[in-house]
Amino acid sequence: MVGLLSGCAAVLLKTMLYYGSEFVLKAFAPSDTNYFFIILPIIGVTLSFIYVTYLLKDNISHGVSRVLYAIAKKRGVLERSKTYSSLIASTLTIGFGGSVGPEAPIVLSGSSLGSYIGRLFKVDYKTMLLLVACGSSGAIAGIFGAPIAGIVFALEVLMIDLSLSSLVPLLIASVSGALVAAVFMGREVLFHFSMKNDFEFKNLWIYLLLGVIAGFVSLYFLKMSEKIESIFSRYNNPWKKIIFGGGLLGLLIFIFPPLYGEGFAFLSDILQGKTTDLFNNTWLYSYSDNHIVFLGFILLLVFLKVIAMSLTNGSGGVGGVFAPSLFVGGMLGFFVARLLNILFDLNLPETYFTLTGMAAVMSGVMHAPLTAIFLVTEITGGYRLFIPLVFVSVSAYLVNVYFHRHSAYTKQLAEKKELFTHDKDAMALSLLSLKNLVQYNFVPVYPNQTLGELVDAIRCSSRNVFPVIDKEGKFQGLIVLDHVKTLMFRSEYYDKIFVQELIYVPKYTIDISDKIEDVVKKMSGANDYNFAVLDKDRYVGFVSRADVFSAYRTTVKELSTDY
Repeated sequence: MVGLLSGCAAVLLKTMLYYGSEFVLKAFAPSDTNYFFIILPIIGVTLSFIYVTYLLKDNISHGVSRVLYAIAKKRGVLERSKTYSSLIASTLTIGFGGSVGPEAPIVLSGSSLGSYIGRLFKVDYKTMLLLVACGSSGAIAGIFGAPIAGIVFALEVLMIDLSLSSLVPLLIASVSGALVAAVFMGREVLFHFSMKNDFEFKNLWIYLLLGVIAGFVSLYFLKMSEKIESIFSRYNNPWKKIIFGGGLLGLLIFIFPPLYGEGFAFLSDILQGKTTDLFNNTWLYSYSDNHIVFLGFILLLVFLKVIAMSLTNGSGGVGGVFAPSLFVGGMLGFFVARLLNILFDLNLPETYFTLTGMAAVMSGVMHAPLTAIFLVTEITGGYRLFIPLVFVSVSAYLVNVYFHRHSAYTKQLAEKKELFTHDKDAMALSLLSLKNLVQYNFVPVYPNQTLGELVDAIRCSSRNVFPVIDKEGKFQGLIVLDHVKTLMFRSEYYDKIFVQELIYVPKYTIDISDKIEDVVKKMSGANDYNFAVLDKDRYVGFVSRADVFSAYRTTVKELSTDY
């Protein structure tokens, strides 16, 4: 059910984007300049911003990151509005020329569909995560027509545990999504390339070189996008972002039309050998036969696509990095092959290098080499290119991960210390709620009370720890039963010794707003059994070491259960 619905969502999105971009790109003759490119991105970003900010009133940017956060911190629960909100926002953004991809929004929609159906049937946490993963698999399979890549994406990016109980539902959902797309849009969902010849082993070192270059290009991709988005984060006025970012984006697309939208139509032109079509509606149309101008144009597209993508997201548009990484990689692979063919007459297959370049940059940007390998493998309809795909994807991934620990999807979560899906222990801790572990049946005492009054409090309590608070409820310290045992039986001291003389100040206290990971660190650094929980300075209750670790073991068992 989740796979079918996710596939329908993918079909709907691709259909809207296809007809929107076809209308704009075909409106002018190839030799004419399309002045609509200047204004359309601003319109798209503005409409998307108005919808998200004023109608939806929610944050749907960085769709895959939203899914990872929901898995780690919200037990897989995604709001029902996310089933359609990202589709609408990304259609407005990309349909009007926003230089981003629809994959992250469709993953968010598919995962939200899985989450909604899980809540509808009141499934347990383990099944909820599986349904969320099924939604993302069905969406990826539907939008690319690549069911295996959909499964691998869920395992590699969402980090769903690989087991028979998870693999079979993922396979069904992914195939269902791809089947829906094939029925409604044909087998060539994006573009389909049939390989006629095997790759030549003598070119393997060139593929490896492409992988290394792609690793550094993917590093540029991540660094540049982070830098530009950080610049936009300094703007408090959203309309300034739209005018500044949308204006620059429109200018870039006007000068370089292949930056328009997701860019798959232009990659398809390269794979079909219609390379001069890249110059349609540009001021360089008459220079398309000049090798220097041609190569310079392609190289600029490699670096400017990242800037255009970042301007789109930074100014308020909604889209992902999936398609831009494929576009950059495809252009890079084509550039390397064409350059070497011109310089050394190597007769390299430019389409093969375009495809392997797509996989290489995608692998580096997303830190997902397996997803990249199987995606391009399914696009080409066979495994003839499998060996060079492995070489370029793994080498690009290793280069990127050496300099950049986190992928495009995990960077922001890691900076906020909210990345838990890639660490099962941390994920189990993140699912615990401190408020649910606080115990309140402790008898408080006051600093000005006598030893006799303390003994009466001990008599009425089943606990061996007593919080000391003042009249305003502020925490002063503890009275530990073991510390006052010898005085309890000395009645002559009942009126002479006061509680404030017996206070023990613990090394650590816990604030009710503390993350459970910080709570565990404090418990590990002290020998106390019970820890006072405060709301700022006011006493709330106690949390015990045993309760925290018991809840942790229960959660780990729940995560590890295989049905």
